[in-house]
Amino acid sequence: MKRPPFSLVIITRNAATLLPECLASVPGADEVLVVDSGSSDATVAVAQRLGARVIHQDWQGYGPQKRFAAIQAKHDWVLSLDADERLTPELQASIELALREPKAIAYLLPRRNRFMGRWLRHGEGYPDWCARLFDRRRANWSEDVVHEKLVCGGAVVKLSGDLLHESEQGLADYLAKQNHYTDLQAARMFAAGKRFSAWKMLASPLARFVKFYFLRRGFLDGVPGLTHIAIGCLTSFLKYAKLYELQMRGKTPGTGT
Repeated sequence: MKRPPFSLVIITRNAATLLPECLASVPGADEVLVVDSGSSDATVAVAQRLGARVIHQDWQGYGPQKRFAAIQAKHDWVLSLDADERLTPELQASIELALREPKAIAYLLPRRNRFMGRWLRHGEGYPDWCARLFDRRRANWSEDVVHEKLVCGGAVVKLSGDLLHESEQGLADYLAKQNHYTDLQAARMFAAGKRFSAWKMLASPLARFVKFYFLRRGFLDGVPGLTHIAIGCLTSFLKYAKLYELQMRGKTPGTGT
């Protein structure tokens, strides 16, 4: 049975070194679309050299940017990847099979995170289920500026094979990203009228540690697994601490209001 065509869609900013491996892992894509938000490196040139259609779009936040990209695609079936992600051959085959006889409007891919030089196999590092393949006529990204999610109007099915994720380019880079994400999370909670809770600030990191380090056996991933989970607990703490700071100041970051 002939499968419907699908578009590989990637949002980028300064991803020139990551794009070649990402694109090479999806040889069956009927279109490659790169939506760039103003790279200062060779991202655009690399994408065009590899046969991608490139569109510029100023940064709107993760959800709106991915939503815009999906709408610009030529085909209704969309595979949305980040530049630091790539498919294993098993996952490539799973996607091809799923598209030949679609049983859902969206599919979850098991993402395996590489952290501090190690492919994590437990904790929150694996399987980190992510919605990446979907029919945009019945599903698309939320408007969340961070921790965006796919909003679906029907069945969602899990696929086999790994989505490999180079989750950090060094520990300092990873920590900087998490600091930025918690800024966005706190601002979003503040704008939505959520109030600071000391109980949540304490209980959320503790519950997260117990869940991922003990129940999901993150301890089996050694020091990288412990560090990955500990940073996740720290970000859970920080978003509430930053929300408290915003409430005390009575304004959103960088706006003066």
